[in-house]
Amino acid sequence: MQLSEAQKLYKPYLDYVDKYNRLAVDHMERFKIPASITLAQGILESGAGRSSFVKETNNHFGIKCHKDWKGNRVYKADDGPNDCFRSYRRAEDSFEDHSRFLAERSRYSSLFQLKITDYKGWARGLQKCGYATDKAYANKLIKIIEDYELYKYDTKSSKGKGKNKDKSKKPKEELMRQPYKDHGLVYVIGEENDSYERIAEEMNFKLKDLLKFNEVPDESFPINKGDIIYLQKKKNQADKPYFEHIVQVGESMHHISQRYGIQVQRLYKMNKKNFEYVPTEGDVLRLR
Repeated sequence: MQLSEAQKLYKPYLDYVDKYNRLAVDHMERFKIPASITLAQGILESGAGRSSFVKETNNHFGIKCHKDWKGNRVYKADDGPNDCFRSYRRAEDSFEDHSRFLAERSRYSSLFQLKITDYKGWARGLQKCGYATDKAYANKLIKIIEDYELYKYDTKSSKGKGKNKDKSKKPKEELMRQPYKDHGLVYVIGEENDSYERIAEEMNFKLKDLLKFNEVPDESFPINKGDIIYLQKKKNQADKPYFEHIVQVGESMHHISQRYGIQVQRLYKMNKKNFEYVPTEGDVLRLR
């Protein structure tokens, strides 16, 4: 597999995913939490298992003690000078506690109404429900999931095989979907259970061109209902009157680039950011 620029620099992330993806998929089946979310939170909260705190406590998710915690604990500065954190015998115990922490608390109950493949909804929900105070928390999770293609694990099973997908094809007379034009670019709108492969077939388009125009690594990149899928190369800058964008919760640079029909690398360059940058809620980004 050819590694992206981010993947080359953050090999520890890949090692973490390789080590814990089966556990995350198992918990997805047991607790209905997307494996991508579990892995991304583990990477983000633990520094991919490399932080000294994690090595001391096996606490991969930064969960504090709370009143109901009966297990081991350690103290360190966080929101306060001497906050109490949970400590575990094994990393697997931390994963188990994290899944139960989300599944058994009413605060997070709304997340379990989302589709298991809706990692963006889960990321936004975790931030809104108060899992972390970081205003960029959701966007950081989404960036990790998309940079390291963790969404692929949301369609796997603990037996190592992909889950069955609806591969039914529409009748030939219904294949053509409605194209639209905005920002001077032709595009189509993503449908329920859509895929790049299906769009390419329906629009009589080369799959590799569709992936290239939309700047996604392969055909497994998720499409949500309502997403914009371009049928031609995106621009270097947005059309007038779109001069800037105020970042919202749950937006990645790719998401913003799709919204305005701008190439992702151009969006980074215009704003003098490198690929490590995570857009934070409230940030103002130049579009032209």
